[in-house]
Amino acid sequence: MAWVVDTCVLIDVLEDDPRFGRTSATSLQYMLKDGLIVAPVSYIELAPAFMGNQERQDDFLDKLIAVYDVPWTWQDTVAAHAAWDRYVQKKKVGDVSKRPVADIIIGAFASRFSGLITRNDKDFRNIFPELKIVVPS
Repeated sequence: MAWVVDTCVLIDVLEDDPRFGRTSATSLQYMLKDGLIVAPVSYIELAPAFMGNQERQDDFLDKLIAVYDVPWTWQDTVAAHAAWDRYVQKKKVGDVSKRPVADIIIGAFASRFSGLITRNDKDFRNIFPELKIVVPS
């Protein structure tokens, strides 16, 4: 089953980030055998990196052999609902840092696949303890 790629990893590769670009690209190449998926919210988050040019963005993702048209499902909504509640409860007791709702949506989406490829593993592990996470290294 395929792996969901977090936005930060995609941007690392796109920008050939001096610190993370090579390790992110190597991780994606290694995980390609299982398949790579871009969550709908990550697709949206990438828009500024391509100055809103959807054709250029799609071309980049096609070259990575990443599937980016997998629809959001009710199962994803239920997972996000539960995760947001966990996040709010943990936030009330100071057990999590501030995270954008986009991360909750990405984690929930990834929950129905093999897992998530991200550099922000601690942020996701706290809210999604069952989620398999690969950190580029």
